[in-house]
Amino acid sequence: MTVQPPALSRRAVLAGFGTMITAPVLTIGNAAAALPHKALTIRAAPGGVVLKPGATPLARPSLALEAPALTRGDEVAVQFDNQLEQPALLTLRGLDGAASAEPLVKTKPVPPGGSDRFLLSLRSAGTLLADLRLTADGGSAPMPALPLIVSEAEPPQADGDQVVLIEDFRLGEDGKLRPSGVDVGATPWLYTVNGKPSAEFTLRANGRFRFRFINACQRNVIALRIEDHNVWVMALDSQPAEPFLARGGALVIAAGGRVDVLIDAAKPPGSSAAITLHDGGKPVPLARLVYADDPPLRPAPLPQPAPFPANGLPAQLPLGSALRTELLLGALVNAQLDWFAPDKFNPAAGPAFQVKRGRTVVLALTNHATSPMVFHLHGHHFRLLDRLDDGWKPFWLDTLAIDAGQTQRIAFAAEYPGLWLIEAYAAKWSEPRLVRSYLVT
Repeated sequence: MTVQPPALSRRAVLAGFGTMITAPVLTIGNAAAALPHKALTIRAAPGGVVLKPGATPLARPSLALEAPALTRGDEVAVQFDNQLEQPALLTLRGLDGAASAEPLVKTKPVPPGGSDRFLLSLRSAGTLLADLRLTADGGSAPMPALPLIVSEAEPPQADGDQVVLIEDFRLGEDGKLRPSGVDVGATPWLYTVNGKPSAEFTLRANGRFRFRFINACQRNVIALRIEDHNVWVMALDSQPAEPFLARGGALVIAAGGRVDVLIDAAKPPGSSAAITLHDGGKPVPLARLVYADDPPLRPAPLPQPAPFPANGLPAQLPLGSALRTELLLGALVNAQLDWFAPDKFNPAAGPAFQVKRGRTVVLALTNHATSPMVFHLHGHHFRLLDRLDDGWKPFWLDTLAIDAGQTQRIAFAAEYPGLWLIEAYAAKWSEPRLVRSYLVT
């Protein structure tokens, strides 16, 4: 299948097609067998970021970790240490059924100098994301995000594996970083890639390279355009997709979304190509693909790639017997009263809906706001349904951008019992994060 390239206006970028970084990178490697209770430590501490070449670093929190090689199926003992001068809450995005790590339900903000511990089952391989943003609106500075990479037991053929974590920043009139959830006026966005103002990634001719693009922006939906290359979309939001070409090399990614692609390096040695970021304003040169002068890796490019190994999600969703409900999004509707700021969330307040384990859920997500909304479902991945409710897109998501005035329908199999969060926020720096919950019994 082929995806039409988006017209990269502000409306097109913010609307997206649903999903489609600066921080250290966790590469969870290829263990031959799962060993129980491997130790993983994630540490929040003071840090800094350089937003322009040669500029002085600006103070902001950072995330770092210590971990052995891990793979799908491992059981991990996670420790989160907070060395900041403010409370911090860890959120892990991309793992289904991780009840022990569910923020605000099982885990709470960790005070300065404190720690939290829990056990985690790595049910899926893929590109995950850890961040501290759920309870960080209006804090001292933008909170960071950290890539979490869980390798497949049999990794797909690739000549390299590169994480590309994109973050956005805004400055106040005093030149200091401003946190999300506050009004910053018309100050411009500044972007980093893997903690730097720009980046170069080296390829070799006739190679195939895996890139894991992560939108770790605070709110923004972005588009990336990879110039003059075949870009095979292989996974979205940590779950394999039926491979398809991103037409024109364009990817649209909601805040918190992840896109794994394979890029075929079909240009001659010594070539280069741009990766450009679009947010609805002036295009931003973000990175470059630079070909080594070495001879090609093989005589010709590889054929169309096979799908990545499945993670065990169901092949079919029985929509006829599904529980159907509607969630209204946007601050201009009365139903917004049912949504809570994270620090006001009470697990006992009652879920948005309740469903028996094993049943399919169909949610109609209606955005009554005047700007696009970003929706994130905890606990389960979902399918984006076709407009006529007669099928679904050939990929799984956990994050979706919904344009103003639009309704999107999603479906998921309620497999994991427990209380799970739903997040929604406008794709606008100053707007608050809001949460609800749903219950699987």
